[in-house]
Amino acid sequence: MKKYYIITLLFFLVGIASAYAQKQLKGKVKDAKGAPILSASINLKDVTGNILSFTRTNDKGEYTLSFSEENKGLTVEATSIGYTRKAIEITDLNKSYDLILQESETTLKTVEVKNKPTLTLNGDTLNYKTSDFADKQDRSIGDVLRKMPGITVEENGKVSYNGKPISALYIDGDNVLDDKYSIGTKSIPHGAVDKVQVIEKDQPIKMLRKNNMSEDVALNLVIKEEAKIKVMGDIKAGAGTPNRFDGNANAMLFKKKAKFINNIKGNNIGVDPGIDLTSFFGGNNGNDKPSSFLSAGAAGVPTLPQKRTLFNSAGLANLNNLYKFSEDLQIRANISYLYDQRDQQYSKFSETYLSGQTITYNELQENAINPQKLQAKFNVLANADKYYFNDNLTVNYGTTRTNSGVVTNGIGANQFLKQENFDISNELNYRKKLKSDNTFNFYSFISKLTQPEVLTINPGLNEAILNNGNPYAGLNQYVKLPTLYTNNYTSFAFVGNKFTQTYRLGFNVQQHELNSELYRVQNNQTTELVSSQMTNNLDWLKTKLYTDATYEYNFGKFKASLGLPISYNLINYEDKAKDLDKSLDKFFVNPSLSVKYQTGIENYVTANYSFNNNLGGIDDIYRGTILKNYRSLFANDAPISERKSQNIGAAFSFRKAMQMFFFNLNANYSTSTVNTISSYTISNSIQQRIVLPYVNDMNSLSFSANASKYLFNIRSTINAGVGFNQSTFEQLQNNELLPFTSQSTTYNVGLDSKINNFINWSYNATYSISTNKTSKINAIKNNNQQLRQQSSITATAFKSVFMTLSAEHIFTHQSTQPDLKYIFADFNMRYKFQKLKTDLEFGITNLANIKKFEANYLSANSFSSGTYYIPGRVAMMKATFSF
Repeated sequence: MKKYYIITLLFFLVGIASAYAQKQLKGKVKDAKGAPILSASINLKDVTGNILSFTRTNDKGEYTLSFSEENKGLTVEATSIGYTRKAIEITDLNKSYDLILQESETTLKTVEVKNKPTLTLNGDTLNYKTSDFADKQDRSIGDVLRKMPGITVEENGKVSYNGKPISALYIDGDNVLDDKYSIGTKSIPHGAVDKVQVIEKDQPIKMLRKNNMSEDVALNLVIKEEAKIKVMGDIKAGAGTPNRFDGNANAMLFKKKAKFINNIKGNNIGVDPGIDLTSFFGGNNGNDKPSSFLSAGAAGVPTLPQKRTLFNSAGLANLNNLYKFSEDLQIRANISYLYDQRDQQYSKFSETYLSGQTITYNELQENAINPQKLQAKFNVLANADKYYFNDNLTVNYGTTRTNSGVVTNGIGANQFLKQENFDISNELNYRKKLKSDNTFNFYSFISKLTQPEVLTINPGLNEAILNNGNPYAGLNQYVKLPTLYTNNYTSFAFVGNKFTQTYRLGFNVQQHELNSELYRVQNNQTTELVSSQMTNNLDWLKTKLYTDATYEYNFGKFKASLGLPISYNLINYEDKAKDLDKSLDKFFVNPSLSVKYQTGIENYVTANYSFNNNLGGIDDIYRGTILKNYRSLFANDAPISERKSQNIGAAFSFRKAMQMFFFNLNANYSTSTVNTISSYTISNSIQQRIVLPYVNDMNSLSFSANASKYLFNIRSTINAGVGFNQSTFEQLQNNELLPFTSQSTTYNVGLDSKINNFINWSYNATYSISTNKTSKINAIKNNNQQLRQQSSITATAFKSVFMTLSAEHIFTHQSTQPDLKYIFADFNMRYKFQKLKTDLEFGITNLANIKKFEANYLSANSFSSGTYYIPGRVAMMKATFSF
């Protein structure tokens, strides 16, 4: 036993001596923004470069190095993927040594394949080399974006990255096109773009970048140096049969101080130039006004790409110019004018299923629609490290004239609808950085809007309701809704290293004046009000006082944001002729919470929850009946609608950039309760709606999963996805309350393959299933299935001849209707004169000369089948000169 104690004592003494001999070095590793870098490699080296000790940083960016030898010339070194290596000489072992790493561009390794595409990573920016994905057949950068794994481009030009829509499209770091960026993806030649950058956590305001909590994703097109030297662009002219034309002129400049993309185009080949004016983001600043009250009752457009359905003659001028006085100061002007003339011809059969009865409509309609739109936006931006000033002045003017002939269940009428819109607004945003990185923000938005509408119908319809059962000559519906709106607030943000608090105080005011009258014209051409109950002279004033507190926490892998907005809402509305004089005041608290956890260097999960109280608008409470279209009368007999809703969602984003694999998973559930319901009375000649007080619930569940992968061995980008949506709600029709469940499931798969240096092949398929049913009536149940396949093959011959053959197949199955099958095919051949910088192109669309297209539609307890007359075969010859 004594021997045992001696041995134990010896070990204890040796341990103490060893502990006193052991040295420790501590510190932290952070990036340039002060955020900790986890799993960074830390090495302690002697003067000859030998590693004496090594470790990795924890989730707080902290490290501890233990070593025994106290040599001279010691250095501590930190390395991490995506950052420049940093080393510091050790002068005092009792000090703490913090290392700040700067972001650096790192080329990610890929599978060894000849001519392999590569991605590079620079902090939160992922770089695609344009030439790695472009082919000789491609023209614009939009053609190449479609081939990049992780990036999707929809038919209307909307761009998303790994399932998330982009928040901006920059050109060499400048936002030239604002929210209408599709003109850029369509017109900028891919050969002018060196690389496409995906910027995660995009924060355009410089003063907020140090403590960046943004979750936005943006694209930046990096222009080649040789493309910045002079103006470039192209001029296209084309003619074809029958009586077709197509013209386009683009000019663009991408210098450091001046950038512009200016475009003039016109055609009558079924291409809508107005798509270039599509706004892909931007809010309404809280001004929840009705967009319009009246319509011609058109059935909409068939489920085909617009280029196959549109009879048009349209022109567009689109001017986008930006000038930079310095790195921090710029001005921008975005001006566009659209003129369009389009014709529609369709027939529609629809059924609404109710207990013991079916309401049927057989309709024929021919429309001549003439929309015109003018928009001018002027922007002044000062964006510096200490302050931010952004002012937008916007002027919108639009007018739409629609001449329509309609036959409903054998009764014919002519319609003329004129709608005008004039809107002038100014939006000002000013931020100032105070001491200790705290910030002050002032925001102001003000707009004035007028939108008069006139609907004329002759001869008069539904005389039993509108003219005491006597035939008459016509109807004139007039509506005016002048609106004044303003929203203003100030806020202070107290910025810490990991924790930011923002407090805001503001108000907004919305003022409407709804005036409407419905007149009838007798056969002797005398005009009179249909009824005093079919007029409105309603004054509306909505005032909102609000304050909110936002708390943001950013600590390494974990981010969280909590919002606590509180508002006092006061609404007054009055219509003396209707003995209507009411007011409503509500106090709301609408909390929201979002969290994000970085599960890996490239992967993260998010979750969010929100509770919202929302009040309806003037469209809920006007008492006088309005004739919406030739067979719809709308009115209200209910208080202002109040909606209480809760939303919970979660998402998982997975990326392996080295393997060019992208995956995202999203789930969302929402439930809401509303205190009003729309009650519809439907007959075979007219539809009447009145809003009534009735509490009802709505629930919605959605799920989606999408993946994209570049297959190196076969030089192909493949994508696949699935989506599911389910909604439950109630409808009140002909005094019968019906609960409904609506479900839709969508599967999609796509492939873009470079078979060899001369042939490319693409394929996309979407299969969707829609089901609508009610638990109350077994007879009301419908099911619709549709398969859409699109494929194209492009071949290059003699290095200057490009040929493309494309086809689209649409198959629709509806349980009570015959199957619908269509195959559309197109052919295009282009010859490139290299020295003349000119392309000569010949193309034929709709080779099968299909002139009629049928489509089925489902919604709750109704089914409709539309027959649309579409352009047949079109042959075009075009010449394009590039400069």
